[in-house]
Amino acid sequence: MSNDAVDTAADARTASQGAQAAQAAPADAGDAGYSKDLKARHVNMIAIGGAIGTGLFLGAGGRLHSAGPALAVAYLVCGIVAFFVVRALGEMVLYRPSSGSFVSYAREFLGEKGAYVAGWMYFLNWSTTCIADITAIALYTHYWSFFTDIPQWVLALAALAVVLAVNLISVKWFGEMEFWFAIIKVAALVAFMFIGIFLVSTQHDVGGEKPGLNMITDHGGFLPNGLMPVVIVLQGVVFAYASLELVGVAAGETKDPQKVVPRAVNSIMWRVGVFYVGSVVLLALLLPGSVYSADESPFVTVLSKIGVSGAGDVMNFVVLTAAMSSLNSGLYSTGRILRSMAMAGSAPKFTARMNRNQVPYGGILLTASVGVLGVALNRVVPDKAFEIVLNVASLGIIGTWISIMVCHLAFVRRAKEGHLTRPDFRLPGSGVTQYVTIAFLLAVLVLMWKDAEVGRKTLFLIPLVAAGLTAGWYAIRRKQDREAAGLTK
Repeated sequence: MSNDAVDTAADARTASQGAQAAQAAPADAGDAGYSKDLKARHVNMIAIGGAIGTGLFLGAGGRLHSAGPALAVAYLVCGIVAFFVVRALGEMVLYRPSSGSFVSYAREFLGEKGAYVAGWMYFLNWSTTCIADITAIALYTHYWSFFTDIPQWVLALAALAVVLAVNLISVKWFGEMEFWFAIIKVAALVAFMFIGIFLVSTQHDVGGEKPGLNMITDHGGFLPNGLMPVVIVLQGVVFAYASLELVGVAAGETKDPQKVVPRAVNSIMWRVGVFYVGSVVLLALLLPGSVYSADESPFVTVLSKIGVSGAGDVMNFVVLTAAMSSLNSGLYSTGRILRSMAMAGSAPKFTARMNRNQVPYGGILLTASVGVLGVALNRVVPDKAFEIVLNVASLGIIGTWISIMVCHLAFVRRAKEGHLTRPDFRLPGSGVTQYVTIAFLLAVLVLMWKDAEVGRKTLFLIPLVAAGLTAGWYAIRRKQDREAAGLTK
């Protein structure tokens, strides 16, 4: 063989190896190293778990009391908006699955600054939600007399430790935990809906009342307290749908996202219709809104009125699992998002680290550390811990959803310019839907001013969050400039 032939063969082999390396390298460096252990049933149940949580099991009681039957419309409208957000995210997932999810897409279509804002707003949401979740778990656990004498902060710390341990083991363990949490929630809701439909159809006595449309017409109508209470609860209703975007994050660790993601995303709409809207309509037909309370699950209220023994224990267990599920999801998703950011220099370097089970433990531990601050909050102000962090979390999720829609607008523009091909699975009404969704979410922020007790205080936090993001961005850029100049190791 001649030297030319040898050189040609070597060049061809080198080119082939380079092509294989390029093909193997992910578009986002943060996607490298993950396992693909999440099965279709895991992703489907993660979608269900995101759609059903404490916002329904517990939060619907207080909202029904203030907003009345019109709460069903609020859940429907916010549910449609949430579906648009997840459908837009699902389209980008099929274009390029990534564990960095919307942060990875923001980096591609909006630049690193867009990824930085989207990622840290998401971290703000989940880190504060983590505090809310461990607070809720401690409160729910105190329901049983066996735990009454244990301090609230101890129970909060124990809950955080258990869920953190599961998350650090492997993604498969996370998926299994979410699967069974979702099974419990769905089973409880389906059982209640069967009971509720039976009570309404048979006109069975419920606490001295005959269920039916008369529960609405005889107690102030559809808007018993006017329109303003419905407007005020919108913030809480939007927060109730937070974590639906988990489907996009989980897609990076499943083997066949092209099949799994569309099925999971499309099922969200009917789940919202059946579980949220259907449950609220049933609750409104069973008892007057004034009977429900923020201090008790509305499902417990109904079941106790018909003399079901142990109803409080069963529903308290369900609400407890819902809070555990939320905590589990928050640690999982922020771990992946922070790793994507760290690989691009927009998050601390240690959050990019993975253990031998391909779990990004650095980011998970950072979120858990904020949860430890929540444990301290539970010790100092146990009565106010939940309300304080819930306000901050609502800003985080609204900011995250807006960033997803802005990113999708840039994604569509790039497609029109011929730089990429959109998948067949697309956001309905693209070109209009994004703007409608963004306008609605901004309107929710503005209308929060009407709620002087909670909403207005939340809005006062926006300048503080903006200042923190700005300071963080310039600190990161200065550090990167110094490293580029060789002034630091």
